[in-house]
Amino acid sequence: MPAALTRAVSPAIGCGELTHLSRVEIDYARACAQHAAYERALADLGCEIVGLPAEPDLPDSVFVEDVALVLDDIAVILRPGAASRQAETPSVAKVLADYRELALIGAPGTLDGGDILRAGTSVYVGCSERSNHIGIGQLASVLVPFGLRVIPVSVSGCLHLKSAVARVSPDTLLLNRQWVDPAQFRGMRVLDVDPGEPHAANALLLGETVIYPASHPRTRERLDTRGIAVQTVDVSELEKAEGAVTCCSIIFETAVRAR
Repeated sequence: MPAALTRAVSPAIGCGELTHLSRVEIDYARACAQHAAYERALADLGCEIVGLPAEPDLPDSVFVEDVALVLDDIAVILRPGAASRQAETPSVAKVLADYRELALIGAPGTLDGGDILRAGTSVYVGCSERSNHIGIGQLASVLVPFGLRVIPVSVSGCLHLKSAVARVSPDTLLLNRQWVDPAQFRGMRVLDVDPGEPHAANALLLGETVIYPASHPRTRERLDTRGIAVQTVDVSELEKAEGAVTCCSIIFETAVRAR
């Protein structure tokens, strides 16, 4: 059974890190309601919700994906590129230790989970403002014994790799080619976002269904045309904090336990 590790919205979310967006007021109550609806969508698609309480002193902590990568054989505790986020890792590591053996990304390496996109045995990692080559190299060393190959990917103009590209089927990527070159993903089919919706590439594939932000209706139509099943969620308040649907959960199979 798949699990979704989530964390409740911090009441300080309006003070979080911003890189490419201007700061606007976030409605905290509405953000909490949207996050709860997001968790219900995950549960409706078969996930067991493993929820962590809110962290009042960690504004960005709802975006749990950035602090860990969970694979079948191991969980890698990452080291976020924003120093303000590095205190988020211990609580997530404590939970994941019940399910997997743990490996760590260490200083001076930095690596955000939002920069990591897996497709088969390939693990694409964005070279972004949050993930450096040292962190990417450490991840490559950890994953080699498990038959996984880390492929660094150039990305610009956005926060993370998965701001620019996401899987929407086993062999199809939803992509903004203004932020990432599709030629870097050999063997994958590409569906372009609508030009008027540059942030529309962030999507969460769960089974055969894509959880997708309601704020990108024209790109949603492109997904529909491809016959891709979509479940929309409103995450407009979380988007103001430079978040989206992938970063609010860590999806993993609970059947594999730490040895």
